[in-house]
Amino acid sequence: MKVSENMGNVRRTQKDYSLSFKLQLVEEVEQGFLTKSQAKLKYGIQGDSTVTNWLQKYGNFDWENQAPKIMSKTPEQIILELEAKVKLLEKQKYRAEHLAERTDKKVIIFDMLVDMAEKEYDIQIRKNYKPDLSPSSKKNIKKQ
Repeated sequence: MKVSENMGNVRRTQKDYSLSFKLQLVEEVEQGFLTKSQAKLKYGIQGDSTVTNWLQKYGNFDWENQAPKIMSKTPEQIILELEAKVKLLEKQKYRAEHLAERTDKKVIIFDMLVDMAEKEYDIQIRKNYKPDLSPSSKKNIKKQ
């Protein structure tokens, strides 16, 4: 084992750990007896990613399809996010109301223009189409 004293720390390399030791540590972490940081402290492992690398290499967890960790937010952060969402929704509501009002005005103006054109040119622009009966309704009428 390569040991060098740097301010009281024992430095180790990957080759210092046997495969059986790595498998035992991975098993303890996966069964929930230790967290990664607890295992690191308990066995004197200095690298921050060493235990994670062993878990990825020898563990049963599907690391490729792992969901990203989401840090918990303070109540102040949550309030700020919700306030931002409220402002966004208010802007969207105002925009939707504005567009609805504008559309209503366009419909009124269009109706007025059609009325004026019908009077001016003495033609009927709007057609009153009666909806066709469904095929089953037509059959019922013929049978009666």
